[in-house]
Amino acid sequence: MARYTFNLPDIGEGIAEAEIVAFHVKPGDRVEEDQQIADMMTDKATVEMESPVTGTVLEVAGEVGDVIAIGSMLVVIETEGEASESATPAEVAPAPKSPEIERRIEVENPDASDADDAIAAEPKASPPPPAAAPEPAPAPKPAAAPRAAPAPAMPQSSMKVLATPAVRQRARDLGIDLAEVRPSEEGRIRHSDLDAFISYGAASGHAPAGRTRADETIKVIGLRRRIAENMAAAKRHIPHFTYVEECDVTELERLREQLNAARGDKPKLTMLPLLIAAICKTIPDFPMINARYDDEAGVVTRHGAVHLGMATQTDGGLMVPVIRDAQAKNLWQLATEIRRLAEAARSGSAKSNELSGSTLTVTSLGPLGGVATTPVINRPEVAIIGPNRIVERPMFVPDGMGGERVEKRKLMNISISCDHRVVDGWDAASFIQAVRKLIETPALLLVG
Repeated sequence: MARYTFNLPDIGEGIAEAEIVAFHVKPGDRVEEDQQIADMMTDKATVEMESPVTGTVLEVAGEVGDVIAIGSMLVVIETEGEASESATPAEVAPAPKSPEIERRIEVENPDASDADDAIAAEPKASPPPPAAAPEPAPAPKPAAAPRAAPAPAMPQSSMKVLATPAVRQRARDLGIDLAEVRPSEEGRIRHSDLDAFISYGAASGHAPAGRTRADETIKVIGLRRRIAENMAAAKRHIPHFTYVEECDVTELERLREQLNAARGDKPKLTMLPLLIAAICKTIPDFPMINARYDDEAGVVTRHGAVHLGMATQTDGGLMVPVIRDAQAKNLWQLATEIRRLAEAARSGSAKSNELSGSTLTVTSLGPLGGVATTPVINRPEVAIIGPNRIVERPMFVPDGMGGERVEKRKLMNISISCDHRVVDGWDAASFIQAVRKLIETPALLLVG
């Protein structure tokens, strides 16, 4: 028999450590060659670790949520064969070929075993001393006590009222003292009496505001830990400022409906592709918006292509898949790419290169967008744009005869958060005003 030490291999350029997202084996388990043994996360990508040998697991490194360095022990496996076959760290490091990195989101909620109930008969099994002999006699009285245990939750006066257990339980749930309820007949309170008590307002405020839940302790690991670290770093290093402008999207919505009516087999257009088109048309005049800031080197890179990050909510947390060269795509291509990347992110099939390299990010909550948002910048970018919910309001509009009339219009606020070290307030406001002009005159979006 030999001990095979499987060290964490180099799983990406510039990666020094990785987080344990999941272990699929434990000490004592039998593993086969190429069997998946662990999931390791680095830079929002999950790598599946596979066993290079067949044997029995003797030891695993740490537990879920721990971060271990590249080259350190991950799993020790006992294999069949001569001792010379036991791998040294130098032999193991290059051995496993790096698997294809794909995004996987796994939420593990290990079941907690319930403790066994204590056996009430155990005290009788031990022979009591003569002095303790009288104690078994009162035992029947405590035995009956648990049945009445829930009663203290009700006022003492309620114990004298005639009511069925179901009525008492309902009154207890509602926080009602049965002594305050008038019985309809025979002095016994029924459900109809509780209904009358509630409907006439006497019980107003008696019901508890909510339900009590047990406290939970949840370890922050995997994608949620990455999000926490990135957001904390962004707020710690970047002096944010946010600018919000209101846009009339009535004509843009009309154009969207017309395009969808004649789309054929093309994907349905939402507001997002139209907004992205307006952003991409405006960026050339405001290159400071489409930039990344390396604050350690003190260098700002203004990008010519718009690699647009699209903040997407998934079961595991917020991910940012990237639309490459968004400026080179038409509305239908943008709609197709938005759908594809959103589905890949939510299913966990997005590749590492689809989750990195953005130069500007758009974050939208759709119908939940609220009146205004103050989005956090996706570092090292210098700006993030957030469209908000569309609402209908009365507005004064020209009547074509030199006057004005009141008309129902569709309005939407657009928020932009910027890095004040790179983008001035005037630049951010001017950029959004230029985007607003395109949105309110949507015919300009369709010209070259």
